[in-house]
Amino acid sequence: MDSTPDCHAAFVVLEREIALLLRRSRAIQGRLAGQLHADLDGAAYGLLVLLDDAGPLRASDVVARLGLDKSTVSRQVASLVALGLVDRAADPDDGRAQVLSTSPEGHRRLSQLRDARRERWEADLAGWETTDVATLAQLLGRLNRLGEEREAEATRS
Repeated sequence: MDSTPDCHAAFVVLEREIALLLRRSRAIQGRLAGQLHADLDGAAYGLLVLLDDAGPLRASDVVARLGLDKSTVSRQVASLVALGLVDRAADPDDGRAQVLSTSPEGHRRLSQLRDARRERWEADLAGWETTDVATLAQLLGRLNRLGEEREAEATRS
């Protein structure tokens, strides 16, 4: 990687744009949580999405994947269970443990919300070339994998 001033400027702009994206994402997450269920906390929304995408998972797996404190995950799970959006069941591999999964109602509500979000993205990016959308998705995927690797390293240290 070259170290010219232009390279540094590119990273300054990248950091600024990612910070803006993250701030917007947190605000949107809170709104989406409210649309999903009036009593759903914005922070628990991400946990619900993870379970819908990757579940069923043990709480310890959720902690590792989200990089959150065990007590935070426990509170969020309790809230999601109380709202009927997540189910707990005995782990088939270890009866002492529990696995978490999106309830049928939680999946239905989340699917409706995600469909509406996808339609919004399609409308917002209608003027973009499909290859640009695909490239953006690929680059964001690479960035996310890098973040996951860093989190795994930090957890091992």
